[in-house]
Amino acid sequence: MRTLVTGGAGFLGSHLCERLLREGHEVICLDNFFSGKRENVAHLREHPRFELIRHDIVEPILLEVDRIFHLACPASPVHYQYNPVKTIKTSVMGTINMLGLAKRVKARILLSSTSEVYGDPEEHPQRETYWGHVNPIGVRSCYDEGKRVAECLMMDYHRQNNVEIRIVRIFNTYGPRMAINDGRVVSNFCVAALRNQPIPIYGDGAQTRSFAYVDDTIDGLVRMMEAEDFIGPVNIGNPDEFTIAELAELTLELTGSKSTLAYHPAPPDDPVRRRPDITLARTRLGWEPKTALRDGLARTIAHFRQELGIPAS
Repeated sequence: MRTLVTGGAGFLGSHLCERLLREGHEVICLDNFFSGKRENVAHLREHPRFELIRHDIVEPILLEVDRIFHLACPASPVHYQYNPVKTIKTSVMGTINMLGLAKRVKARILLSSTSEVYGDPEEHPQRETYWGHVNPIGVRSCYDEGKRVAECLMMDYHRQNNVEIRIVRIFNTYGPRMAINDGRVVSNFCVAALRNQPIPIYGDGAQTRSFAYVDDTIDGLVRMMEAEDFIGPVNIGNPDEFTIAELAELTLELTGSKSTLAYHPAPPDDPVRRRPDITLARTRLGWEPKTALRDGLARTIAHFRQELGIPAS
């Protein structure tokens, strides 16, 4: 297949490009390098089936492809709140442009949506049938509502124009190639611990998240793209639930850090609990995560140790 990956130089996108190349596909990586990095795909540049294009999907682009993995959008609050108008333009106009391309060339398109569409959920764990509990005018809404509109656009292009679509709702994912300044909890904890700086906990630390290792998430995306007669949405995430305080303690243990815990006020609209129900992914895709948090976090810490130039103790 000739496959387009938008946001292909990002954390998830670069791992997906690697996976697709290993499976024999031609890969066009599209990125504007706002949150993605050239370094993430530098090792792929000489691959005969890999092409890198600098482009912002807010603007249309004409390409001939069979598959589109639409991942482009900053996913960290640090990045998506930096320019909220641009964030929602990326989700809305970018998705319209990618759907228009898919319609023109009759490509199958997969949207990487997010667990943020559930907001601060009143249902736990979250099933795909849950409509969410989201603040449409809050500081996070540029991302949350942008992805909700993107899902709406996917469904409308499918119903109105018979575009082949797939929708995946990704829960917290971590692993190598997360940026040092990513701003999400795993990277914040790993970097602070390795530098022996206070580990920032926003809120009381009792809020929960479910952490999926990047290889498991990528496997879910690939399986969903190739699924027949199933458009989703489908949750891709790890159903093992941890408190933020538990994550901090495990990070301290694995790094051998002397860091202390520093508590700060919780940000507005921060979800209290987040855990996916993955029954649908298990039954329709034969997918479930295989990497335990301890193992994946150890690999992630090794990545940050190398990025920071800190030798192993």
